[in-house]
Amino acid sequence: MTSFAKDNWWKILCILILIYVIIGGLLFEVPEMPVLRETIRNIYFHVGMWFAMIFILFLAVVNSIMFLRTGKAKYDIKALAMVHTGLLFGFMGLFTGMIWAQYTWGSFWVNDPKLNGAAIGIITYLAYIVLRGSIEDFDKRARLAAVYNIFAFVMFFLFIMVIPRMAVASIHPGLDGNPALATGDLDPSMRKIFYPAAIGWMMLSYWIAQILFRIKRIEYRCDKLEIG
Repeated sequence: MTSFAKDNWWKILCILILIYVIIGGLLFEVPEMPVLRETIRNIYFHVGMWFAMIFILFLAVVNSIMFLRTGKAKYDIKALAMVHTGLLFGFMGLFTGMIWAQYTWGSFWVNDPKLNGAAIGIITYLAYIVLRGSIEDFDKRARLAAVYNIFAFVMFFLFIMVIPRMAVASIHPGLDGNPALATGDLDPSMRKIFYPAAIGWMMLSYWIAQILFRIKRIEYRCDKLEIG
């Protein structure tokens, strides 16, 4: 095995998994479901992207905590890169969800606690980007951003998981749990694509976050040189 393959095996695996997911998601047979019909294929993309978003935002919180503990700039930069990646997957999740909603509910957006909670959660993280842009001092910005990032993740979890389940009714699946993971909810024939999809999208989110981290670390060093 070459050194390239040793260093990048998981990236190669990520590409292979997502190729399988895209081909299988579009072409493999799916169960006949009332209302959903062929749009049920979107579960491989919409739900998988949301899983990736939550995964990478959790890692962002871990890095924010590490920054508060150590004060090392690399953790703040990693957290920023991961939040940007999380927002990317969040918007892709919203976009695929809106397409799904149009075909199943007849509208791109409905007044639903699950959908509204997701939108508010995304706005909460957009505020993180605004906060960082409003503070010039490096250390102060990093510390405030780290504290806010922890707060944002908790609030995001409340908006998409807790508050919607307290609502009287919701037309979005998963009010009492995750329909993609509940036994008997997801057809066995779909699990062979859904689980790899969740893993593949999470791997892709981590890969993108790594690339953004390298870019932002270069920007950080350039800014430091200009100030110095």
